[in-house]
Amino acid sequence: MRKKTIKKRTHNYKKHIGKAPGTLVYTGKKTEKQLQIECFDYTKDSLNESVLTNIEDARSYKETDSVTWINIDGLNSLSEIENIGKQYDLHPLVLEDIVNTTQRPKIDEYDDYLFVVLKMLYYDADENVVIEQVSLILGKNYVLSFQESEGDVFDTVRDRIRLGNGRIRGLKSDYLLYALIDAVVDHYFSIIETLGNKIEDLENDLFEGHAKDNINIEVQQLKREILKVRRAIFPLREIINRIEKGEHPLIYKRTITYYRDIYDHLIQVSENIDIYREMIWSLMDMYMSTISNRMNEVMKVLTIISTIFIPLTFLAGIYGMNFDNIPELHYKYSYFILLAVMFVMLILMLIYFKRKKWL
Repeated sequence: MRKKTIKKRTHNYKKHIGKAPGTLVYTGKKTEKQLQIECFDYTKDSLNESVLTNIEDARSYKETDSVTWINIDGLNSLSEIENIGKQYDLHPLVLEDIVNTTQRPKIDEYDDYLFVVLKMLYYDADENVVIEQVSLILGKNYVLSFQESEGDVFDTVRDRIRLGNGRIRGLKSDYLLYALIDAVVDHYFSIIETLGNKIEDLENDLFEGHAKDNINIEVQQLKREILKVRRAIFPLREIINRIEKGEHPLIYKRTITYYRDIYDHLIQVSENIDIYREMIWSLMDMYMSTISNRMNEVMKVLTIISTIFIPLTFLAGIYGMNFDNIPELHYKYSYFILLAVMFVMLILMLIYFKRKKWL
């Protein structure tokens, strides 16, 4: 008997099995790109934007009176990530979570800093949802951000810092943390909008009868997509709720109102996700109903055809019997009369079906 081969799936979290707590294991895609460090050091009246070439240079910004945002792209350089952790006195478990790209969004509070993990969402060229982990560390006068790869949704924050627009240059690092989280959350709306358009397009195709043969596969892909988005976004509500209701000394009371605004946005995003999730589940039912209706139409046509031919077949069967004593058999116009009767019966049945709206 032939044995069935079962394909085994490998999961990134298995890389941590057997490792000591605090061991740095990068679970993302391996790349050859070097670590890139972008630095914004600013006050209300000044700005110093630079790219750090040496990881040790980041330490000099820890004790300054200005606010510093250090953005780090690339998590595969574990030694350099560990070096940053030593310079800023980060706990080994924090460094472990930074390089673990499968980490669930969360917030950890320490005496000197806050550690926040969240997911940044965007669409690639093939309109597939890409989920990238972003780790944020809030210190007294600095914010460290760690990303998997180059490219993010923080360009608006960079522009506000460069131009000095809004409150960002005049407030502390807790407001900078808010601005970064708010940029990620604002981008969720574009993801939700694209998902909604996909669902509505499929729904219209089903209603109008223009559905593709592989629409069930598209529905299944959409269902997986919305579940991925839901898992990435929903835990962030708990994070913002803890910041809003917590009393950590790094979060000033004047900034709590802004975090409350993020929470309101997350509620709106979550409600839309739940609505689209229900719509996706109903799309498959709608697809099955469409197939059933098509089958019913085919069966109705076949039934009408069969019903029409039953009396005609009956007449043809009677006069097709090989008996000599059939009164109308030898009549001169029997054939034409029989055809006329069959034709009249056909017309009358079609009229009847039409009035019953069966046709």
